[in-house]
Order: sequence, then structure tokens, then C-alpha cells
Amino acid sequence: MAPMPKFAASVTMMFNEVDLLDRFEQAASVGFRAVEVQVPYGESKEDIADRLQRHGLTPVLFNLPVAVGAIPGQEAAFQQGVTRALEYAEATGCRQLHCLAGQTDDSRAEVTFVTNLKWASEQARPRGVRLLIEPLNTRDNPGYFLTASSQARSIIDQVGTDNVFLQYDFYHMQIMEGFLTETVKANLDIIGHFQISGVPGRNEPDDSQEINYPYLFDLIDDVGFTGCVGCEYRPRGNTIDGLSWAAPLGISAA
Repeated sequence: MAPMPKFAASVTMMFNEVDLLDRFEQAASVGFRAVEVQVPYGESKEDIADRLQRHGLTPVLFNLPVAVGAIPGQEAAFQQGVTRALEYAEATGCRQLHCLAGQTDDSRAEVTFVTNLKWASEQARPRGVRLLIEPLNTRDNPGYFLTASSQARSIIDQVGTDNVFLQYDFYHMQIMEGFLTETVKANLDIIGHFQISGVPGRNEPDDSQEINYPYLFDLIDDVGFTGCVGCEYRPRGNTIDGLSWAAPLGISAA
């Protein structure tokens, strides 16, 4: 049996029975060694760094604090968001930032996003930080600009730098595209991070949902992916009680 990929708990969505700073201890206690913090900005970067270090956790992803990357006229807000996110990344050792495109149907959106990402790329590179862009589904995110893996590839190609990658969320892409195996293989060269959750409910990625995650975990290993898989799902109930799906991965309340 192939070794399983590395998994990161989304402490923004998981362990929400307790306050954010207490979620790091909960994640570590059940076996996670890495975390995503989509929205760390309600706490100081020093406190986030302290909890990560205290519990031996690696931060693998922060979102920018604003979702305006593709919105014309919001360039200053985007730049401020990048600056703030990089401060948190530097303080904590996080090496990936998700640059959210935002909701827009402006004809200038693609040019705006490419221009903003070029600027952000130059800010992130000296700090050893990669930027990620993520297509979202239109059912949960009506009007969102970036919705397809092919669209993300086109934008990454236009940016033309070596530190902008695709954040591939199986939940969003199952809803928008399906054909997950071949899409992953076709885009492996630009995928920097995976995320998982069940479809259709965005709950635990277990066998009550339509995506066959054990197969996909083997695929991720077979294609040689060495990054992290983020568990970005909404627990149906208590987070720890719902971890039976992860027991084969070494993550368990027991």
C-alpha cells in the first residue's frame, strides 16, 4: 500500500467547538502535524506563531484577508492584503498564500488579476512564499470570477512567474468539472496544494459522499505529489467524533 499524503487540518472550519487559538492543540492531539488557517487575522501573528510552535504544527496555508484580486479598482486593497498576509507568513513560517479573486463580471477582471498576481509574486519571492489561486464553484459562490482549472492555468501562464500555483479543491472541482483523475494529472505541474471535503454537503470526506477519496489519495501519491492535502470541511457535529474517515491516515481521537 502506498504511503498516504500529508494532511493539514483547516482550523478555520474544523474544531470550531473551541476558540481559534485552542484549535491548534485539538488538531495536534488527534494526529495532525500541519494546519491551514484561512482567516488568522482576528488574532495577532505572534499568538498564531506561539500556538503553532507550542503544538509542533506546520502552517501550510493562509488566505489573504481580502477577496479582491480580480476586481478592477481594488488594487490598493489587494496590495494591502498581500502585505498583511506576508507579515503573518513571515512571523509563522507559512509558505503559501491563497489570493482570492473575488466576485466580479467586469471585462477587465482577468487583466486585473494577472497584473495583481505579478506584483504579489515579486513581493512574495524574496520571502520564499508561493501564491495560490483557487477555482470555486458557482453554487456556493455565485459571481466568483475564477471557476475552472483551465481558467486558472491560463492565468498562471500569463503571470509567468515561478511562485504562482493552482490550489485544487476536489469539492469545488467535482461540482464544476468532475473528471477529477485526469484533471489532476493534466495540471500536476501547477498544483501546489490540494483540499478535500465531501460532495454534496461539504462535510467529512467519508464514504457517505460521492467522491472516492481513498482512490484519490493513492492517486496523489502515485503522481509524486509532495505537498499537503488540506481538510477544509464542515463537520456534521463534533469535529473529533467525525474523524472515523481519517483513522487509516493515522488521525484519530483514540
